[in-house]
Amino acid sequence: MPDPAVPPTPPVPLAALLAREDLALRQIAGPVDPAAVIHWAHTSEMADPYPYLLGGELLLTAGVHVPEAAGSGAYFDDYVSRIVAAGGAALGFGLAPVHDTVPRALVAACDAYELPLIEVPPQTTFSGVARAVWQLMAQARLAELRRVTEAQQSLAAAASRPDPVPSVLRQLAQRLSGRAVLYGPEGTEIAAAGRVVADAARDALAELAQVVRPSGPGTPTSATHTAAGVHLAAYALGAGRGFVLGVAAPAREPGDHTIASVAAVLLSLLTGEHQSGSGAARSSALVRLLLGGRPEEVAVLLGAGRWVVVHAAPEARARETAAPDTVSASALGAALGSPLVDLAEDVVRVLVPAGREPVAPQAGWTLGVSGAVEPRDWALADTQAARALARAHATRTALVRHGGRPGLAALVPADEAEAHARALLAPLAGSPALLDTLRTWLSLHGSWDRTAVALAVHRNTVRQRVAKCAGLLDTDLDDPDVRMELWFALRE
Repeated sequence: MPDPAVPPTPPVPLAALLAREDLALRQIAGPVDPAAVIHWAHTSEMADPYPYLLGGELLLTAGVHVPEAAGSGAYFDDYVSRIVAAGGAALGFGLAPVHDTVPRALVAACDAYELPLIEVPPQTTFSGVARAVWQLMAQARLAELRRVTEAQQSLAAAASRPDPVPSVLRQLAQRLSGRAVLYGPEGTEIAAAGRVVADAARDALAELAQVVRPSGPGTPTSATHTAAGVHLAAYALGAGRGFVLGVAAPAREPGDHTIASVAAVLLSLLTGEHQSGSGAARSSALVRLLLGGRPEEVAVLLGAGRWVVVHAAPEARARETAAPDTVSASALGAALGSPLVDLAEDVVRVLVPAGREPVAPQAGWTLGVSGAVEPRDWALADTQAARALARAHATRTALVRHGGRPGLAALVPADEAEAHARALLAPLAGSPALLDTLRTWLSLHGSWDRTAVALAVHRNTVRQRVAKCAGLLDTDLDDPDVRMELWFALRE
């Protein structure tokens, strides 16, 4: 695991800072290492800066703390040793106004303790050095984000090819300049791509894959290691299916973990379909329905039991921004525990096994939930969910369930109830808008405003439609007995 003291920004090569002509910095002591980096710049005039350092700093000082008699004593040895002990990456010494030159004893101490010593000329301020460090960090961060974005796009394109798993592995290996391996549930190497690594690193990667393979509570989902000079990483794929992605690379760049994590997500989706066979089952169910199969016969391919239909629409604020898309719809389906998602223009429908229906609102969504039904009643549940969603909109409630308890309608034979409803509502049969308005208005106890909200129309439109219904039906809609009879008919 990385040191928590290190900031979440790319380090700056010390050589890049020295190359800044506007700063005119010069290294005068310590090792010249092209790989040396700094994580930040810090100014301190403390004689012992150790308690105030986190590690990785370019420590800047003007030597205010240096006593006059320090030239021949052990002061600088103690000072530099404490900086090294704290993990300081380099020391910057500013000329003027305190010192005209860098003390020779300080130069000797930095050489002895192998701490890079940077001479800061009088015209360069410490704040200017700090600003340059942050500018270089921002540039490095931008380059890293660009690299990660390009890798994400190439990995997504690879996943859409006819051979998605090998394509994703090849693209990942290329992006990390290493090797990518897919291990199966039994620990065997299923596919691999990229440069070949030494046997020791290959065996260590296989062992690391065993660490993240699901074995009980507390199993990590990712792990890293180094063997034979090669950086190794392993990522568990899917929800406990046993597939593992292994990566071996000669170096570990800041964005490598993000890139490998994207590949792990894509491979989780690909291996999940292969392992569970759920994709094939859904395809088979769809084909059977299209060829005339009955829902109760098709449902066995999706799982036995009763089902619930959920209608979901983005909350008002989200609808103003954009309509639901495939990504958000799939995410909602995943949250509800079902891949059976249908995305329409302004609503998402999810078919959920009974027992998994939402018990709490989903952030950003307004939900209408049907009662639990057998597959032969899926169409009825769809209607129930639509009505529940309309009521949720009207009452500004995040989640509304269909009230499915038995009522008076259960006392009347279904064929007689249907015939009565058909006869009673015959004058409105040619106008779905009137039927829907009357049904919504009755369900909301005659509220004009809430009905207008539910139907997304003006309240005057609701008044006109209800008045037209009253005229066509030749009845008084203020009469509670009439309302009850109409509600009974509209439910059939």
